Amino acid sequence: MKVKIAKEFSWNMSHRLPFHRGLCSNIHGHTYKLRVSLIGEPDPNGMLIDFYELESIVKPIIDSLDHSFVVDSNDKLMLEFLKQNNFRHLVTPNTTTSEHLAIWIANQIADKFRQYKNIEKIIVRFYETVDSFAEFEYDLR
Repeated sequence: MKVKIAKEFSWNMSHRLPFHRGLCSNIHGHTYKLRVSLIGEPDPNGMLIDFYELESIVKPIIDSLDHSFVVDSNDKLMLEFLKQNNFRHLVTPNTTTSEHLAIWIANQIADKFRQYKNIEKIIVRFYETVDSFAEFEYDLR
């Protein structure tokens, strides 16, 4: 019998999409929300994983993003500006779309959840606004 559990996190972060032909090419921010869902077989006590353990895996990543500027490693102009002004930022390997950030977060947490043999899948739902999200499913087995 498989079950699914989930925990949500929220934070504030800024970014830009330099390739975008509209307003998103400008520096702007959002209040983001992340839902991490886990699917698998509960243990003999009926628990897939303790919510505290789930939080302890995901929260450090959220803390690194909170009140940061997330920037694509290829956005040299923005990287130089952030470094020169000693602004808090986090560099990612791809553009900072919701799709890429959902995948990036899933990759950051996958190995830690893989140690739980009963967890089969991670689903990362990355909300850029209250009603717009990207979702990525990561099979652990």
